Amino acid sequence: MRFPFKQSLKISVRALLTNKARSFLTMLGIIIGVGAVVMIMSLGAGAQSLIISQIKGLGGNLVGILPGKSDSSGPPASVMGVAITTLVEGDLEAIRRQVPNLDGAVGYSRGLATASWGQMNYETNINGCSIDYLKVEGGEVGAGRFFTAEEDRDIAKVAVLGSTVKQELFGDSDAVGRQIKIKKQSFEVIGVMAPRGTVAFVNYDDQINIPLQTAQKLINGVNHLSFIRMKANSAASVDQVMADTIIVLRDRHDILDQSGQDDDFSVRSMAQALDMIITITDALKYFLIAMAAISLIVAGIGIMNIMLISVNERTKEIGLRKALGASNRHIIWQFLIEAITLTLIGGAGGIILGTVGSWVISLIVRRLGYNYEFIVSASSIILALSVSTLIGLIFGLYPARQASRLEPVEALSYE
Repeated sequence: MRFPFKQSLKISVRALLTNKARSFLTMLGIIIGVGAVVMIMSLGAGAQSLIISQIKGLGGNLVGILPGKSDSSGPPASVMGVAITTLVEGDLEAIRRQVPNLDGAVGYSRGLATASWGQMNYETNINGCSIDYLKVEGGEVGAGRFFTAEEDRDIAKVAVLGSTVKQELFGDSDAVGRQIKIKKQSFEVIGVMAPRGTVAFVNYDDQINIPLQTAQKLINGVNHLSFIRMKANSAASVDQVMADTIIVLRDRHDILDQSGQDDDFSVRSMAQALDMIITITDALKYFLIAMAAISLIVAGIGIMNIMLISVNERTKEIGLRKALGASNRHIIWQFLIEAITLTLIGGAGGIILGTVGSWVISLIVRRLGYNYEFIVSASSIILALSVSTLIGLIFGLYPARQASRLEPVEALSYE
């Protein structure tokens, strides 16, 4: 006897509509679980595109040097909140002299402090940097000028404000030539940077640029560098610049082991940083998907319970169908179709929920000023529907088998 699929589907839909509230509550777990999977995959893809676009905004020929050794596939030790003092200004000068194919190299000493002018106070990032800053980082001075090598060498108390800092302290009035205070030290404002926004998650408008040695001696009270950033003269020369830099630093730090085991610094290119970030975000994304999958398992158990209740409620119907010639296979498929229908409708609802949620979040992130892409891939939708179907099959199978094993006579006399 051929299995009447259309008739079984109609019966399944009718059974679900008979108990609308119960069917909806059963589907709710699937809706939430599938919605979470779609949203996580969408947010993960959007976050990756945001990170990549932010880092690429700095340019593909940048090379960074961070204090502290790290594994080639792991983050440098200095990003773990550990104060490491292995990079000094002498390293920066040696790199400038000995590493060819460089357009510039900048040393940084960064910190956080409150700047004040009159009654106005504003907490911001203090960016102590050397004179190649504009050449390496980019950006333009909107008013006034940037500091000179002589001012850096003489520990001059001069400052170039980011546009946000200028607006917070001075509003629409002119800032160049005014005196501001940073940690009780008076600084002359010699320039204001043109607005640039956020690049590589650094808000260039919300910082004050001061000479490197001024930041070290007067603001941060240190002799070491936070990090060094170099700009190769082309993307093709990045690898050679990195190799030459490692040689120079090993020589200066008296590191004889050429395997890298004893290095007290980390040299990374933008391409390496991108690969590392993509690896980390992928791992985080799949971990979160696994957590969301747990809710789908819980929802599947709920479906199995509801289907068992449905088998008990429809015992006489099962007995009648078997008495009229329905085989065990027909009964199994009847209840499997009901379970799959339940999960597919829930899955479709979850896809809609996840898509709308992802779209709302993308709007919020874009309003914050980030170039965030709204991405819902076909693979996430296919995965969601596949998982929904699989849950229906797995958790509907046991109730379906229980139904198929009922004897017609016993089922018809069931009270």
